[in-house]
Amino acid sequence: MKQKNDISHSELPLPKYVRDVLSKHNISLPSPLGEGAGVRLLALQSHRYPDIDMPYLLNQLTGWQTARTKLPSWAAKEDIIYPPHLSMEQCSSEHTAEYKAQLVSRLIRLSSLVTNSPQNEQSSSSVVESATLTPREGTEQKGRGGTFCDLTGGFGVDFSFMSRHFERAIYVEQQAKLCEVARHNFRALGLTQAEVVNGDGTAYLHQLDYVAVIFLDPARRNEQGGKTVLISDCTPDVLTLEEELLEKADTVVIKLSPMLDWHRAVDELNRLDSVVREVHIVSVRNECKELLLVLQKTKDETEATTAVDKSLQMFCVNDDSVVSYSLRETLGVSQRILSTAPMASQYLYEPNASLMKAGCFSLLTARYPLSALSLNSHLFVSDEAIDAFPGRKFRITAVSSFNKKELRHSLSGIDKANLAVRNFPMSVAELRKRLKIKEGGDIYLFATTDAENKHLLFICEKIGM
Repeated sequence: MKQKNDISHSELPLPKYVRDVLSKHNISLPSPLGEGAGVRLLALQSHRYPDIDMPYLLNQLTGWQTARTKLPSWAAKEDIIYPPHLSMEQCSSEHTAEYKAQLVSRLIRLSSLVTNSPQNEQSSSSVVESATLTPREGTEQKGRGGTFCDLTGGFGVDFSFMSRHFERAIYVEQQAKLCEVARHNFRALGLTQAEVVNGDGTAYLHQLDYVAVIFLDPARRNEQGGKTVLISDCTPDVLTLEEELLEKADTVVIKLSPMLDWHRAVDELNRLDSVVREVHIVSVRNECKELLLVLQKTKDETEATTAVDKSLQMFCVNDDSVVSYSLRETLGVSQRILSTAPMASQYLYEPNASLMKAGCFSLLTARYPLSALSLNSHLFVSDEAIDAFPGRKFRITAVSSFNKKELRHSLSGIDKANLAVRNFPMSVAELRKRLKIKEGGDIYLFATTDAENKHLLFICEKIGM
Protein backbone atom coordinates (compact mmCIF):
# COMPACT_ATOMS: atom_id res chain seq x y z
CA MET A 1 0.00 0.00 0.00
CA LYS A 2 2.73 2.45 -0.83
CA GLN A 3 1.67 6.01 -1.34
CA LYS A 4 1.46 6.76 -5.03
CA ASN A 5 1.38 10.52 -4.55
CA ASP A 6 4.73 11.82 -3.34
CA ILE A 7 3.84 15.52 -3.37
CA SER A 8 5.03 17.23 -0.21
CA HIS A 9 2.57 19.17 1.97
CA SER A 10 4.13 22.48 0.98
CA GLU A 11 3.52 21.77 -2.72
CA LEU A 12 -0.19 21.00 -2.38
CA PRO A 13 -2.36 23.89 -3.64
CA LEU A 14 -5.05 25.46 -1.49
CA PRO A 15 -8.58 24.56 -2.65
CA LYS A 16 -9.70 26.86 -5.45
CA TYR A 17 -12.67 28.14 -3.46
CA VAL A 18 -10.44 29.07 -0.50
CA ARG A 19 -7.88 30.69 -2.79
CA ASP A 20 -10.52 32.74 -4.61
CA VAL A 21 -12.11 34.04 -1.40
CA LEU A 22 -8.75 34.95 0.12
CA SER A 23 -7.72 36.74 -3.08
CA LYS A 24 -11.02 38.63 -3.41
CA HIS A 25 -10.79 39.96 0.17
CA ASN A 26 -7.00 40.39 0.14
CA ILE A 27 -6.55 38.01 3.09
CA SER A 28 -3.10 36.56 3.74
CA LEU A 29 -2.43 33.35 5.60
CA PRO A 30 0.85 32.46 7.35
CA SER A 31 3.43 30.69 5.19
CA PRO A 32 4.25 27.89 5.53
CA LEU A 33 0.71 27.12 6.61
CA GLY A 34 0.99 25.31 9.97
CA GLU A 35 -1.62 22.88 11.20
CA GLY A 36 -4.61 24.96 12.33
CA ALA A 37 -2.74 28.28 12.09
CA GLY A 38 -4.70 29.60 9.12
CA VAL A 39 -8.02 28.45 10.58
CA ARG A 40 -7.39 30.19 13.89
CA LEU A 41 -6.30 33.38 12.12
CA LEU A 42 -9.41 33.45 9.92
CA ALA A 43 -11.71 32.65 12.84
CA LEU A 44 -10.31 35.58 14.81
CA GLN A 45 -10.85 37.90 11.84
CA SER A 46 -14.32 36.66 10.90
CA HIS A 47 -16.09 39.81 12.20
CA ARG A 48 -14.17 41.86 9.61
CA TYR A 49 -15.68 39.90 6.69
CA PRO A 50 -19.47 39.72 7.18
CA ASP A 51 -20.10 38.85 3.52
CA ILE A 52 -17.99 35.66 3.71
CA ASP A 53 -19.65 32.40 4.66
CA MET A 54 -16.95 31.95 7.28
CA PRO A 55 -18.08 28.54 8.69
CA TYR A 56 -17.98 27.09 5.18
CA LEU A 57 -14.61 28.69 4.40
CA LEU A 58 -13.10 27.44 7.67
CA ASN A 59 -14.51 23.97 6.98
CA GLN A 60 -12.87 23.88 3.55
CA LEU A 61 -9.54 24.94 5.01
CA THR A 62 -9.62 22.42 7.88
CA GLY A 63 -10.77 19.67 5.50
CA TRP A 64 -7.89 20.40 3.15
CA GLN A 65 -5.41 20.44 6.01
CA THR A 66 -6.63 17.00 7.10
CA ALA A 67 -6.54 15.72 3.52
CA ARG A 68 -2.91 16.75 3.05
CA THR A 69 -1.96 13.84 5.30
CA LYS A 70 -4.98 11.56 5.05
CA LEU A 71 -5.81 11.96 1.33
CA PRO A 72 -2.86 13.57 -0.45
CA SER A 73 -4.11 12.73 -3.94
CA TRP A 74 -7.39 14.52 -3.14
CA ALA A 75 -5.62 17.47 -1.52
CA ALA A 76 -3.64 17.83 -4.76
CA LYS A 77 -6.92 18.49 -6.64
CA GLU A 78 -7.81 22.16 -6.20
CA ASP A 79 -11.51 21.67 -7.03
CA ILE A 80 -12.25 19.16 -4.25
CA ILE A 81 -14.96 20.21 -1.78
CA TYR A 82 -14.61 18.93 1.79
CA PRO A 83 -17.50 17.76 3.99
CA PRO A 84 -18.19 18.55 7.68
CA HIS A 85 -15.58 17.48 10.25
CA LEU A 86 -17.31 14.22 11.26
CA SER A 87 -17.31 12.92 7.70
CA MET A 88 -13.61 13.78 7.33
CA GLU A 89 -12.90 12.02 10.62
CA GLN A 90 -14.79 8.88 9.60
CA CYS A 91 -13.65 8.60 5.99
CA SER A 92 -10.95 6.18 4.93
CA SER A 93 -7.35 7.23 4.50
CA GLU A 94 -5.73 6.98 1.11
CA HIS A 95 -3.73 3.96 2.31
CA THR A 96 -6.80 1.94 3.27
CA ALA A 97 -8.88 3.10 0.29
CA GLU A 98 -6.12 2.07 -2.10
CA TYR A 99 -5.95 -1.33 -0.41
CA LYS A 100 -9.67 -1.86 -0.97
CA ALA A 101 -9.26 -0.83 -4.60
CA GLN A 102 -6.55 -3.45 -5.05
CA LEU A 103 -8.75 -5.98 -3.26
CA VAL A 104 -11.78 -5.55 -5.54
CA SER A 105 -9.50 -5.54 -8.58
CA ARG A 106 -8.20 -8.96 -7.60
CA LEU A 107 -11.67 -10.27 -6.75
CA ILE A 108 -13.22 -9.35 -10.09
CA ARG A 109 -10.18 -10.70 -11.94
CA LEU A 110 -10.40 -13.98 -10.04
CA SER A 111 -14.15 -14.19 -10.60
CA SER A 112 -13.59 -13.67 -14.32
CA LEU A 113 -10.94 -16.40 -14.42
CA VAL A 114 -13.26 -18.93 -12.78
CA THR A 115 -16.38 -17.93 -14.73
CA ASN A 116 -14.73 -17.74 -18.15
CA SER A 117 -12.57 -20.86 -17.87
CA PRO A 118 -13.40 -23.00 -20.96
CA GLN A 119 -13.43 -26.26 -19.06
CA ASN A 120 -13.91 -24.82 -15.55
CA GLU A 121 -11.95 -27.79 -14.22
CA GLN A 122 -9.17 -26.13 -12.27
CA SER A 123 -7.59 -28.29 -9.62
CA SER A 124 -8.21 -27.48 -5.98
CA SER A 125 -4.57 -26.47 -5.50
CA SER A 126 -4.59 -23.99 -8.39
CA VAL A 127 -7.74 -22.33 -7.06
CA VAL A 128 -6.14 -21.99 -3.63
CA GLU A 129 -3.10 -20.37 -5.23
CA SER A 130 -5.29 -17.83 -6.99
CA ALA A 131 -7.40 -17.15 -3.92
CA THR A 132 -4.44 -16.32 -1.74
CA LEU A 133 -2.86 -13.73 -4.01
CA THR A 134 -2.39 -10.47 -2.16
CA PRO A 135 -4.41 -7.51 -3.46
CA ARG A 136 -1.21 -5.87 -4.73
CA GLU A 137 -0.64 -8.86 -7.02
CA GLY A 138 -4.07 -8.37 -8.57
CA THR A 139 -3.50 -4.85 -9.83
CA GLU A 140 -2.25 -5.80 -13.26
CA GLN A 141 -5.78 -6.14 -14.58
CA LYS A 142 -6.09 -3.88 -17.60
CA GLY A 143 -9.83 -4.02 -18.18
CA ARG A 144 -12.72 -3.07 -15.95
CA GLY A 145 -15.33 -5.21 -14.27
CA GLY A 146 -19.08 -4.79 -14.62
CA THR A 147 -21.03 -2.75 -12.06
CA PHE A 148 -19.98 -1.69 -8.57
CA CYS A 149 -22.43 -0.39 -5.96
CA ASP A 150 -21.55 1.37 -2.71
CA LEU A 151 -24.71 1.39 -0.57
CA THR A 152 -23.23 3.59 2.18
CA GLY A 153 -21.49 6.33 0.18
CA GLY A 154 -20.46 8.83 2.87
CA PHE A 155 -17.74 11.24 1.71
CA GLY A 156 -17.01 8.83 -1.16
CA VAL A 157 -13.32 8.15 -0.59
CA ASP A 158 -13.59 4.35 -0.74
CA PHE A 159 -15.97 4.64 -3.69
CA SER A 160 -13.59 6.90 -5.62
CA PHE A 161 -10.75 4.39 -5.40
CA MET A 162 -12.74 1.17 -5.93
CA SER A 163 -14.94 2.51 -8.72
CA ARG A 164 -11.96 2.95 -11.06
CA HIS A 165 -11.97 -0.80 -11.67
CA PHE A 166 -15.56 -0.90 -12.99
CA GLU A 167 -17.38 0.18 -16.13
CA ARG A 168 -20.29 1.47 -14.05
CA ALA A 169 -20.25 2.57 -10.41
CA ILE A 170 -23.22 3.54 -8.24
CA TYR A 171 -22.83 5.68 -5.12
CA VAL A 172 -25.82 5.67 -2.74
CA GLU A 173 -26.09 8.14 0.15
CA GLN A 174 -29.14 9.33 2.08
CA GLN A 175 -27.74 12.77 2.99
CA ALA A 176 -28.45 15.19 0.16
CA LYS A 177 -25.54 17.49 1.08
CA LEU A 178 -23.03 14.63 0.88
CA CYS A 179 -24.49 13.64 -2.49
CA GLU A 180 -23.91 17.17 -3.80
CA VAL A 181 -20.33 17.10 -2.55
CA ALA A 182 -19.75 13.62 -3.99
CA ARG A 183 -21.20 14.53 -7.39
CA HIS A 184 -18.88 17.54 -7.60
CA ASN A 185 -15.81 15.67 -6.38
CA PHE A 186 -16.29 12.66 -8.65
CA ARG A 187 -16.29 15.05 -11.62
CA ALA A 188 -13.12 16.71 -10.28
CA LEU A 189 -11.52 13.26 -9.98
CA GLY A 190 -12.51 12.27 -13.53
CA LEU A 191 -14.85 9.44 -12.48
CA THR A 192 -17.11 9.59 -15.51
CA GLN A 193 -18.62 6.17 -14.76
CA ALA A 194 -19.92 7.30 -11.34
CA GLU A 195 -23.66 7.63 -10.71
CA VAL A 196 -24.83 9.41 -7.54
CA VAL A 197 -28.09 8.30 -5.96
CA ASN A 198 -29.61 10.29 -3.09
CA GLY A 199 -31.55 7.68 -1.16
CA ASP A 200 -31.58 4.99 1.49
CA GLY A 201 -29.13 2.18 0.79
CA THR A 202 -31.48 -0.57 1.97
CA ALA A 203 -34.34 0.71 -0.17
CA TYR A 204 -32.02 0.98 -3.17
CA LEU A 205 -30.82 -2.59 -2.63
CA HIS A 206 -34.38 -3.84 -3.05
CA GLN A 207 -34.54 -2.40 -6.59
CA LEU A 208 -30.91 -3.05 -7.53
CA ASP A 209 -30.15 -5.26 -10.53
CA TYR A 210 -27.41 -7.88 -10.27
CA VAL A 211 -23.93 -6.35 -9.94
CA ALA A 212 -20.33 -7.54 -9.66
CA VAL A 213 -19.54 -6.07 -6.23
CA ILE A 214 -21.57 -4.48 -3.45
CA PHE A 215 -19.69 -2.52 -0.79
CA LEU A 216 -21.05 -1.50 2.60
CA ASP A 217 -19.52 0.53 5.41
CA PRO A 218 -22.30 0.36 8.03
CA ALA A 219 -22.55 3.28 10.46
CA ARG A 220 -20.91 2.33 13.72
CA ARG A 221 -22.38 5.05 15.93
CA ASN A 222 -25.58 4.80 17.94
CA GLU A 223 -28.20 7.52 18.40
CA GLN A 224 -26.18 9.00 21.27
CA GLY A 225 -23.10 9.33 19.05
CA GLY A 226 -21.22 6.51 20.79
CA LYS A 227 -19.35 3.89 18.77
CA THR A 228 -20.77 0.37 18.44
CA VAL A 229 -18.68 -2.73 17.83
CA LEU A 230 -21.29 -5.47 17.34
CA ILE A 231 -22.23 -6.21 13.75
CA SER A 232 -25.92 -6.36 14.72
CA ASP A 233 -25.74 -2.81 16.11
CA CYS A 234 -24.52 -1.28 12.85
CA THR A 235 -26.74 0.52 10.35
CA PRO A 236 -27.77 -0.90 7.97
CA ASP A 237 -28.04 -4.31 9.66
CA VAL A 238 -26.06 -6.54 7.30
CA LEU A 239 -27.24 -9.69 9.08
CA THR A 240 -30.82 -8.87 8.08
CA LEU A 241 -29.79 -7.92 4.54
CA GLU A 242 -27.22 -10.67 4.03
CA GLU A 243 -29.33 -13.05 1.95
CA GLU A 244 -30.53 -10.31 -0.40
CA LEU A 245 -27.02 -8.87 -0.73
CA LEU A 246 -25.68 -12.24 -1.86
CA GLU A 247 -28.58 -12.64 -4.29
CA LYS A 248 -27.73 -9.30 -5.91
CA ALA A 249 -23.93 -9.54 -6.31
CA ASP A 250 -21.06 -11.87 -7.14
CA THR A 251 -19.15 -10.45 -4.18
CA VAL A 252 -20.09 -8.44 -1.10
CA VAL A 253 -17.38 -6.50 0.76
CA ILE A 254 -18.24 -5.26 4.25
CA LYS A 255 -16.10 -2.78 6.19
CA LEU A 256 -16.40 -3.07 9.97
CA SER A 257 -14.92 -1.63 13.14
CA PRO A 258 -11.39 -2.83 13.97
CA MET A 259 -12.64 -3.41 17.51
CA LEU A 260 -15.15 -6.00 16.37
CA ASP A 261 -14.57 -9.69 17.19
CA TRP A 262 -13.94 -11.07 13.70
CA HIS A 263 -14.54 -14.67 14.81
CA ARG A 264 -18.02 -13.76 15.99
CA ALA A 265 -18.75 -11.72 12.86
CA VAL A 266 -17.75 -14.64 10.63
CA ASP A 267 -19.87 -17.07 12.63
CA GLU A 268 -22.90 -14.76 12.48
CA LEU A 269 -22.58 -14.20 8.73
CA ASN A 270 -22.03 -17.91 8.10
CA ARG A 271 -25.23 -18.91 9.90
CA LEU A 272 -26.91 -19.92 6.62
CA ASP A 273 -23.92 -21.13 4.63
CA SER A 274 -20.13 -20.71 4.51
CA VAL A 275 -20.24 -17.41 2.60
CA VAL A 276 -17.40 -15.48 4.28
CA ARG A 277 -14.43 -16.25 2.03
CA GLU A 278 -11.84 -13.70 3.21
CA VAL A 279 -11.08 -11.62 6.29
CA HIS A 280 -8.75 -8.63 5.91
CA ILE A 281 -7.38 -6.94 9.02
CA VAL A 282 -5.90 -3.64 7.86
CA SER A 283 -3.46 -1.59 9.92
CA VAL A 284 -1.57 1.60 9.10
CA ARG A 285 1.65 2.34 11.02
CA ASN A 286 0.82 -0.53 13.35
CA GLU A 287 -2.61 0.84 14.27
CA CYS A 288 -5.54 -1.37 13.36
CA LYS A 289 -7.86 0.72 11.17
CA GLU A 290 -10.52 -1.55 9.72
CA LEU A 291 -11.83 -5.04 9.25
CA LEU A 292 -12.93 -6.16 5.78
CA LEU A 293 -15.07 -9.24 5.18
CA VAL A 294 -15.49 -10.68 1.68
CA LEU A 295 -18.68 -12.67 1.13
CA GLN A 296 -19.49 -14.86 -1.86
CA LYS A 297 -22.38 -17.25 -2.29
CA THR A 298 -21.67 -20.85 -3.26
CA LYS A 299 -22.79 -21.04 -6.87
CA ASP A 300 -23.39 -24.78 -7.31
CA GLU A 301 -22.85 -28.20 -5.76
CA THR A 302 -19.50 -28.69 -7.52
CA GLU A 303 -18.14 -25.48 -6.07
CA ALA A 304 -19.49 -26.36 -2.65
CA THR A 305 -17.40 -29.53 -2.58
CA THR A 306 -14.07 -27.87 -3.44
CA ALA A 307 -11.65 -27.39 -0.58
CA VAL A 308 -11.02 -23.73 -1.27
CA ASP A 309 -14.62 -22.73 -0.59
CA LYS A 310 -14.54 -24.19 2.91
CA SER A 311 -11.22 -22.63 3.84
CA LEU A 312 -11.40 -19.07 5.10
CA GLN A 313 -8.53 -16.93 3.82
CA MET A 314 -6.95 -14.44 6.22
CA PHE A 315 -5.00 -11.32 5.24
CA CYS A 316 -3.12 -9.43 7.95
CA VAL A 317 -2.02 -6.08 6.54
CA ASN A 318 0.26 -3.45 8.04
CA ASP A 319 1.38 -0.78 5.57
CA ASP A 320 3.19 -2.75 2.82
CA SER A 321 3.41 -5.97 4.82
CA VAL A 322 0.78 -8.61 4.00
CA VAL A 323 0.69 -11.96 5.80
CA SER A 324 -1.88 -14.27 4.21
CA TYR A 325 -2.88 -17.77 5.21
CA SER A 326 -5.72 -20.25 5.11
CA LEU A 327 -7.52 -20.81 8.40
CA ARG A 328 -7.04 -24.52 7.72
CA GLU A 329 -3.28 -23.94 7.98
CA THR A 330 -3.67 -23.12 11.68
CA LEU A 331 -5.88 -26.09 12.59
CA GLY A 332 -4.18 -28.53 14.91
CA VAL A 333 -1.05 -26.35 15.12
CA SER A 334 0.16 -25.31 18.56
CA GLN A 335 2.54 -22.54 19.50
CA ARG A 336 6.12 -23.64 20.01
CA ILE A 337 6.98 -22.48 23.53
CA LEU A 338 10.49 -21.44 24.53
CA SER A 339 12.01 -24.36 26.44
CA THR A 340 14.98 -22.52 27.96
CA ALA A 341 15.32 -19.27 29.89
CA PRO A 342 15.60 -16.22 27.61
CA MET A 343 18.90 -14.38 27.77
CA ALA A 344 20.82 -11.36 26.56
CA SER A 345 22.00 -11.45 22.92
CA GLN A 346 18.81 -13.21 21.80
CA TYR A 347 16.09 -11.41 19.83
CA LEU A 348 12.58 -10.43 20.90
CA TYR A 349 9.64 -9.98 18.50
CA GLU A 350 6.26 -8.30 18.83
CA PRO A 351 3.77 -9.12 16.03
CA ASN A 352 2.16 -6.18 14.25
CA ALA A 353 -1.33 -4.99 15.19
CA SER A 354 -3.10 -7.00 12.46
CA LEU A 355 -1.45 -10.26 13.50
CA MET A 356 -2.33 -9.50 17.12
CA LYS A 357 -5.96 -8.99 16.06
CA ALA A 358 -5.94 -12.20 14.03
CA GLY A 359 -4.48 -14.19 16.93
CA CYS A 360 -2.51 -16.45 14.59
CA PHE A 361 0.36 -16.98 17.01
CA SER A 362 0.82 -20.68 16.26
CA LEU A 363 1.27 -19.75 12.58
CA LEU A 364 4.21 -17.52 13.47
CA THR A 365 6.09 -20.30 15.26
CA ALA A 366 5.34 -22.59 12.31
CA ARG A 367 6.60 -20.14 9.68
CA TYR A 368 9.58 -18.63 11.49
CA PRO A 369 12.47 -20.11 13.53
CA LEU A 370 11.33 -18.62 16.83
CA SER A 371 9.42 -19.64 19.96
CA ALA A 372 6.71 -18.01 22.03
CA LEU A 373 7.84 -16.79 25.42
CA SER A 374 4.62 -18.24 26.83
CA LEU A 375 1.18 -19.17 25.59
CA ASN A 376 -0.36 -15.76 26.38
CA SER A 377 2.58 -13.36 26.19
CA HIS A 378 2.36 -12.82 22.41
CA LEU A 379 6.10 -12.13 22.46
CA PHE A 380 8.56 -14.32 20.61
CA VAL A 381 12.26 -15.13 21.00
CA SER A 382 14.92 -16.38 18.57
CA ASP A 383 18.66 -16.98 18.65
CA GLU A 384 19.27 -15.29 15.30
CA ALA A 385 17.75 -12.08 13.93
CA ILE A 386 14.77 -12.64 11.62
CA ASP A 387 14.64 -9.58 9.37
CA ALA A 388 11.46 -10.68 7.61
CA PHE A 389 9.38 -10.97 10.79
CA PRO A 390 6.11 -8.99 10.40
CA GLY A 391 6.31 -6.77 13.44
CA ARG A 392 8.70 -4.97 15.73
CA LYS A 393 12.14 -6.52 16.29
CA PHE A 394 14.49 -6.03 19.23
CA ARG A 395 17.89 -7.19 20.45
CA ILE A 396 17.77 -8.28 24.09
CA THR A 397 20.51 -6.59 26.12
CA ALA A 398 19.40 -7.92 29.53
CA VAL A 399 16.68 -9.99 31.17
CA SER A 400 15.74 -9.35 34.79
CA SER A 401 13.39 -10.84 37.33
CA PHE A 402 11.44 -8.46 39.54
CA ASN A 403 13.74 -9.06 42.46
CA LYS A 404 14.54 -5.55 43.74
CA LYS A 405 18.31 -6.04 43.76
CA GLU A 406 18.42 -7.62 40.31
CA LEU A 407 16.04 -5.03 38.91
CA ARG A 408 18.14 -2.17 40.29
CA HIS A 409 21.27 -3.64 38.72
CA SER A 410 19.64 -4.23 35.31
CA LEU A 411 18.18 -0.72 35.15
CA SER A 412 21.30 1.03 36.36
CA GLY A 413 21.89 4.18 34.30
CA ILE A 414 18.46 4.03 32.63
CA ASP A 415 16.29 7.05 33.49
CA LYS A 416 13.91 6.88 30.52
CA ALA A 417 12.63 4.12 28.24
CA ASN A 418 9.68 2.98 26.13
CA LEU A 419 7.66 0.61 28.30
CA ALA A 420 5.16 -2.08 27.30
CA VAL A 421 3.42 -4.84 29.25
CA ARG A 422 2.22 -8.18 27.89
CA ASN A 423 0.42 -10.74 30.07
CA PHE A 424 1.52 -8.83 33.18
CA PRO A 425 -0.46 -7.88 36.33
CA MET A 426 0.38 -4.16 36.24
CA SER A 427 -0.51 -1.43 33.75
CA VAL A 428 2.15 0.61 31.98
CA ALA A 429 1.38 3.62 34.18
CA GLU A 430 1.62 1.57 37.38
CA LEU A 431 4.87 -0.09 36.37
CA ARG A 432 6.42 3.15 35.18
CA LYS A 433 5.65 4.69 38.56
CA ARG A 434 7.21 1.72 40.35
CA LEU A 435 10.34 1.71 38.19
CA LYS A 436 10.62 5.53 38.32
CA ILE A 437 11.47 5.68 34.62
CA LYS A 438 10.37 8.45 32.25
CA GLU A 439 8.89 7.87 28.80
CA GLY A 440 11.10 8.05 25.70
CA GLY A 441 14.61 7.33 24.58
CA ASP A 442 16.14 4.46 22.60
CA ILE A 443 15.67 1.73 25.21
CA TYR A 444 12.60 -0.55 25.15
CA LEU A 445 11.33 -2.42 28.21
CA PHE A 446 8.88 -5.33 28.05
CA ALA A 447 7.33 -6.63 31.25
CA THR A 448 5.74 -10.04 30.83
CA THR A 449 5.18 -13.51 32.27
CA ASP A 450 7.00 -16.57 31.00
CA ALA A 451 5.80 -20.16 30.59
CA GLU A 452 6.74 -20.94 34.22
CA ASN A 453 4.60 -18.04 35.42
CA LYS A 454 7.63 -15.93 36.34
CA HIS A 455 7.52 -12.17 35.87
CA LEU A 456 10.35 -10.91 33.68
CA LEU A 457 11.58 -7.56 32.41
CA PHE A 458 13.32 -7.48 29.02
CA ILE A 459 15.68 -4.58 28.35
CA CYS A 460 16.00 -4.20 24.58
CA GLU A 461 17.21 -2.06 21.73
CA LYS A 462 15.18 -1.79 18.55
CA ILE A 463 16.55 -3.13 15.27
CA GLY A 464 15.29 -2.49 11.76
CA MET A 465 12.36 -0.19 10.97
